[in-house]
Amino acid sequence: MNTPATLDPRQARSRLHELTVIDVRAPGEYADGHIPGALNIPLDQLDRALPDIRTAARRGEILVVCASGVRSENACRTLAENGIHTATLAGGTSAWAAQGHDLHQADGTRTTTWGMERQVRLAAGSFVLLGLALGEVVHPAFRLLSAGIAGGLVYSVLTNTCGMAAVLAKLPYNRPRTADLDAALGRLRGN
Repeated sequence: MNTPATLDPRQARSRLHELTVIDVRAPGEYADGHIPGALNIPLDQLDRALPDIRTAARRGEILVVCASGVRSENACRTLAENGIHTATLAGGTSAWAAQGHDLHQADGTRTTTWGMERQVRLAAGSFVLLGLALGEVVHPAFRLLSAGIAGGLVYSVLTNTCGMAAVLAKLPYNRPRTADLDAALGRLRGN
């Protein structure tokens, strides 16, 4: 499988008027700050959106974004497997903001949801510490929890996926309001 095409933030900004931007982050992350005009289609909803993304791709180029570029690369691969060729934003919205480009907040408000990578680090670290502590106090078998998390992190790096992020994205605090997927799909259709 080919690596998806990438645009750096400067290229993407200069072409923003001709791109359809799809942000595959969780709604809470999207609400915290997104590229102007980006449509929020969370990664776990991508399959539902395939027909509309395919239609939009016939009209012009699709740019897929996330916080760092990892989830958007995975989304681009999924879309390519379905005959939809897209590009990803190198470094994601983090690189976009680092270059001084504006991020828009949903409804003009700022939320307090942490970025997904920060949530994963907190959860993984907490489970490792919990496993080690319970392994000392309760039973040594609890150390297997720490080993399992470590193994999951290694698998995550090798496959460039993150099961923990997929689980965390479904938690209520990452969905402060229902993702307005139907509105995003309507905009993809040109409605």
